[in-house]
Amino acid sequence: MNKIPITKEGFDKLKKDLEMLKNVSIPENIRDIEVARSHGDLSENAEYTAAKERQSYLHGKLQELENNLASCNIIPLTGVQTDKVVFGCYVVIADTDNGEEIKYQLVGPLESDINLNKISVTSPIGRALIGKKIDAEITVKTPGGTRNFQVIDISVE
Repeated sequence: MNKIPITKEGFDKLKKDLEMLKNVSIPENIRDIEVARSHGDLSENAEYTAAKERQSYLHGKLQELENNLASCNIIPLTGVQTDKVVFGCYVVIADTDNGEEIKYQLVGPLESDINLNKISVTSPIGRALIGKKIDAEITVKTPGGTRNFQVIDISVE
């Protein structure tokens, strides 16, 4: 099984999600099933059907989280050099066409979240950035077309 790189922060979030699922969501769902079952005829009980469907979803999510946690390889970010782009670092890039700057953190695929500017090292931009130094230029094929960027800054916060 291939190990998936992840930051300590990302691993802790997955563990927290798993605990929330085990200690809150699944017990709530069990109570929902019991309440729906007490309403009588299960064949025409929409609450019961919905609760059972939710149970199936929750148990699938539980397995997914357990599998993800088992396949994680925590990459420590202490002592990371910032002379080139590596896993876990923050990188500021500028679009060379319009000058727009954006700051990303390069993380593993299990913790990437574009809304938080965390991109996966396996994404097109992430792959293009790995190993680059400040002032390096990269060209990335994105769903919106080919884009050109320049590395402005690299840091570990």
